Amino acid sequence: MSEAEGMTFSDVASHNSKKDLYLVIHDKVYDVTKFVDEHPGGEEVLLDVGGQDATEAFEDVGHSDEAREILEGLKTGDLKRMPGDPEPHSSSSAAQGTVTSPGYSEGGGAGMGGGIMFYALVLLGGGLAFGAYKYLQANSAGVEGK
Repeated sequence: MSEAEGMTFSDVASHNSKKDLYLVIHDKVYDVTKFVDEHPGGEEVLLDVGGQDATEAFEDVGHSDEAREILEGLKTGDLKRMPGDPEPHSSSSAAQGTVTSPGYSEGGGAGMGGGIMFYALVLLGGGLAFGAYKYLQANSAGVEGK
């Protein structure tokens, strides 16, 4: 079968060594063999997902636009899904090939706002706890001196 027709999961699975390494990301097949030694995260990261669907691993890291451009240069074709193939790892917009910028939800709002708010509340709580500690420490020093 030519790669132009698409590769199946079983085809991709046979390419799982450092000298012959394919990945599936968003139902597209990539030959990352030439990139293994250049990967900033190390070769082990790629070898761990070699011959498999690496969509979730790729998206969890939050790759840059430059990394996505490099990935496009490594594309060999589309994945040809067959009955019995594993389901895509992510059913979100990322699995459909739509990529949103980190920190933004699909609705256009700040998706990171909740995370920042959490840290702000933790910081505020820590400040209040420290203030209460200092207040009690000052008052107990005054009580002991009487």
